[in-house]
Amino acid sequence: MIKINGESIPDAEKKTVMQYLTDTGYDPKRVAVEMNGDILPKSQYESTALQDGDSIEIVSFVGGG
Repeated sequence: MIKINGESIPDAEKKTVMQYLTDTGYDPKRVAVEMNGDILPKSQYESTALQDGDSIEIVSFVGGG
């Protein structure tokens, strides 16, 4: 089971971070991803597969002033 933003997501295994982001409507250019306590560089979103036991936090950036 993978935990994303504190919620268990059963169907996320074997997807890459990029696949998960696009499948769930996140704009990969406007988020930061923390994976198992470390910030994941955007350059690794395509090559990093989600695996059982991963803990992911996705933070969206919001513009404004």
